[in-house]
Amino acid sequence: MNPIPVEFCDNGPARYLQLAMAIRRAIKTGELRPGTKLSSARAMAQAYVLNRHTVMNALQILVAEGWLESRERSGYSVTHSLPIDSSSSPSLALCERSTTADSYQMRKFNWPVAYDTHAPIPLSDYRYNFAGGLPELAEFPFDEFKRAMGSACQRLDTHLLHYGEVSGVPELKTQITAYLTKARGLVPNDLLVCNGSQEALFLIAKAFIGEGECIAVETLGYPPARKAFIACGASLVDIRQDDYGLCVEDLAKQLTAYPIKLLYLTPLHQYPTTVTLSMTRRMQIYQLCYEHGVAIIEDDYDHEFHYRCQPVAPMASDDPAGIVIYVSTFSKLMFAGARLGYIVCSHAIMSQLTALKQLINHKNDVLTQLAVAQWMKEGGFERHAKRMTKLYKSKYHHLDALLQGYQAQGYPLSYDKPDGGMAMWVDMGVNVSKLKQKAKLHGVYLQTQDEFYFEQSARSLCCDESKHTHIRLGFAGQSPDMLTEGLQIIIDILY
Repeated sequence: MNPIPVEFCDNGPARYLQLAMAIRRAIKTGELRPGTKLSSARAMAQAYVLNRHTVMNALQILVAEGWLESRERSGYSVTHSLPIDSSSSPSLALCERSTTADSYQMRKFNWPVAYDTHAPIPLSDYRYNFAGGLPELAEFPFDEFKRAMGSACQRLDTHLLHYGEVSGVPELKTQITAYLTKARGLVPNDLLVCNGSQEALFLIAKAFIGEGECIAVETLGYPPARKAFIACGASLVDIRQDDYGLCVEDLAKQLTAYPIKLLYLTPLHQYPTTVTLSMTRRMQIYQLCYEHGVAIIEDDYDHEFHYRCQPVAPMASDDPAGIVIYVSTFSKLMFAGARLGYIVCSHAIMSQLTALKQLINHKNDVLTQLAVAQWMKEGGFERHAKRMTKLYKSKYHHLDALLQGYQAQGYPLSYDKPDGGMAMWVDMGVNVSKLKQKAKLHGVYLQTQDEFYFEQSARSLCCDESKHTHIRLGFAGQSPDMLTEGLQIIIDILY
């Protein structure tokens, strides 16, 4: 047969790949039918002005894929049994039906759960960034951490690079255990290292939640946690909040009304309101959950940063019934890209979570774990924590002074100064539902009250925009000058 026409592109793949694609296309469209004998490699090389070895490479690829077959002294021919036949009519050869791209329609599938993909917010596009959990990366000791990474690689036990150690490398677990004991008064029996706190929350919900079961959450809460819970099949039950945190009376009421399996809390610097739950309420909540057989997820996301007093010890530090599942992360002290979070809980819960993690993700990045372990062992982690606490405290006082200045000028804003954390929850005294979009036009990123409700909650105030007067102002990730300029823009927009 005469060689099929091929137009070679100088900027395309290698010539043998272009030739293979052309022959494959001709077979799929029926131009070359089953059993058709191809010209010899020498004849094709002359026709296409190619090296014979180039042609042979193309033909051998097609033989390996099943489009061609080669027989001694007979050369190459189109195979009778092509790689893709009609599933509804196995005897129908591919070339006897249309197989061009135009003949297919995109399949639609019925998903048991419809997941929404939200493009990440390009924070670099904003000049003023009030994101609540954004650390000051310019102050991270990258050179010091680089040395820790190098040291970890030099002393590397290559067995750690294989599968195994699902719960985290022993060196890091030892360092985290020592740190929690010293800094938080929490003595773990064991811990599970995760790819960030988000994976931890997903694992917990997946392990606990069955058909029709519920997770109780604060009415204003952390949106990614809620999305993870819903993805695991949970129904969310909002628990009301007041100026002092979660309302115990409402929790008691909802525990009676719904089959609640878990309670999700951010008791220290509640997200987003920054309220710290009192010891009295913590004890009342613990007692209620114990009586109703409910486990508590304690998300302690920024424990390191306290400015006015030492933070209240985690609920997990006094957990005689083994019902508290403690979740924390290095993202606020290091950076989100480190993807290091961890869970502390009872042996029974840990066994279930570890088995589930092994199904989803065999292990974390070993080199990062070892580097962080080395960094902690050398004291770099705690030195950095102290430096950042001092830096964030100065920004905390700066933002406080700015807000007090606006109050003195008669602006109707109010706020309760938190004991620590990386953000302030400010009541601007006016509706802020359109503020985010207007601020974006001026290069300002911030979060408004409506973002922290769960959109499907019937018990939330989400639909009452007149009550949306709060904004969350993160102060850790930008300089005092930027805080001053950005806040002035917000004030000018609102008033």
